[in-house]
Amino acid sequence: MTQIQWFPGHMHKARVQIQEAQPKIDLFIELLDARIPYSSENPMLAELRGEKPCLKLLSKSDLADVSLLKRWQQYLDQQQNTRAKAVTTTNPSSIRRVKDYCHQMLPERADSGRPIIAMIVGIPNVGKSTLINILAGRTIAKTGNEPAVTKGQQRINIGDGVSLMDTPGVLWPNVENPSSGLRLAATGAIKDTAMDYAEVGFFLGKYLLETFPDRLMDRYGIVDKPADIIELMDQIGKKRGCLGRGGVVDWDKTSRILLTEFRSGKLGLITLETPKMMEQERLEVAAAVAQKAAAKAENNTKRKNEFKKRKAREKQSACDPRSKKRSKRKRK
Repeated sequence: MTQIQWFPGHMHKARVQIQEAQPKIDLFIELLDARIPYSSENPMLAELRGEKPCLKLLSKSDLADVSLLKRWQQYLDQQQNTRAKAVTTTNPSSIRRVKDYCHQMLPERADSGRPIIAMIVGIPNVGKSTLINILAGRTIAKTGNEPAVTKGQQRINIGDGVSLMDTPGVLWPNVENPSSGLRLAATGAIKDTAMDYAEVGFFLGKYLLETFPDRLMDRYGIVDKPADIIELMDQIGKKRGCLGRGGVVDWDKTSRILLTEFRSGKLGLITLETPKMMEQERLEVAAAVAQKAAAKAENNTKRKNEFKKRKAREKQSACDPRSKKRSKRKRK
């Protein structure tokens, strides 16, 4: 399975900016994709924000499964100094309430006379710029359908005693959980040029076949539930005319259609992960990382021991009189 790595220079710069600005920040606002709250969460932020409170906004909530959205809100609300709220650009009033949430999380600031300074962070293409523009009531941040549109840091007064400090989208250097990397790719957080369409399409199709089979069958006119992912992709490809030479289904084209229709919401309200699923994956990834670290440490120890043995042999050889005589004969 391909492991997606994507950490452009401006993202490293954003991390440095967050570290430098942290002492001046009162509150962090992290924008998550409601369809993948765990995979779109930046694990660096917990370290960077320290004891500062965090408002987690579940963006694109209009595309997420309603029951799972509530479950994720309850799960995130249990984290220390954290509050989770669902927002969507299709309902601007849900976004305008963000200023009220900031004041509710910092009630002691009500009579201070100093505005709340909140830093907004999130992975690329999660909707930060659109959210900022709605809160400010004017176009300030550049928006686009491609990830990583915002490239610099700016501070914006959004009124009602709240100022936002914006940063470029920050994605962690290496997605250790391969499934999280594929979910990020499926939702469009990672540029399409950095992924294999067929691999991501098969990953998404397999999950949907197991979890939302009726959605797939209704959308693509499939009568009988496919036995596996291969049969599913073949049926979708045939239904949509994705055929190559000899009538063979082009899985790349089929995957592009599946991904496009998932992202647009044409397959219905879908969430790709649950809190229970993520707890299990977290344990599996931690075990895999620990195993990899142990193997690396063992390999390093082995190399060091071999190096010491080689040096000992060289030293012993240098002290051997017969070796010195051979060296003298060679020089003659």
